[in-house]
Amino acid sequence: MIDDLDEYAKAHGIKHDQDRTGLSEHVHDVAWAEETAFSTNPRSPYISICLTMKCGCEIRNLDAFAKQMREQQGWNVATSVGWGSSSGPEGTTYSLRVRRKSLGA
Repeated sequence: MIDDLDEYAKAHGIKHDQDRTGLSEHVHDVAWAEETAFSTNPRSPYISICLTMKCGCEIRNLDAFAKQMREQQGWNVATSVGWGSSSGPEGTTYSLRVRRKSLGA
């Protein structure tokens, strides 16, 4: 029995939950660069990137971030592979895989 429809919707991604995802519903200001620490295959459809959220948001839920970036910038962020983050004095940097052609830069 479902007794709280709002919590059910949040749990299934139907309703945006900023506390759970770390992402506000706005156009994200991001800076990214191709990850060069690993040798990359120029024929691979996906590349590794280092990304910082200049708008102050955090990525706590990769699926929610991928959906927002697809809608906002046309990016195809891989959600079936690992991702990570590291924090330092200059802020948090995220390591992600993104479809090369969707970056458009």
